[in-house]
Amino acid sequence: MGIDKATVEHIAKLAKLEFDDQGKEEIMKDLDRMLQFVDKLNELNTDNIEPLTHMTEEQTVLRNDEIKTEITQAEALKNAPQKDSDYFIVPKVLDKQGSAD
Repeated sequence: MGIDKATVEHIAKLAKLEFDDQGKEEIMKDLDRMLQFVDKLNELNTDNIEPLTHMTEEQTVLRNDEIKTEITQAEALKNAPQKDSDYFIVPKVLDKQGSAD
């Protein structure tokens, strides 16, 4: 499959990019080289090859979850610049319509 100028222009339009004629020629060459590289994969015989779910046989060792209190709520709020009786007070980030300020 060859990459033509119309394909490059279509990709550039979708990506909102602009190229001059020389840039389009370079992109066409680059895309052709990429496709040739990927086409090499078709030369591999993948018969009787199982798909991989993981790259290695290693297992992740996880620790057991343990519930423990490292800091109390009062200790967490102690140095807060602004706080309510139970909560941190922070500046408003979103307006009523849900868009950022």
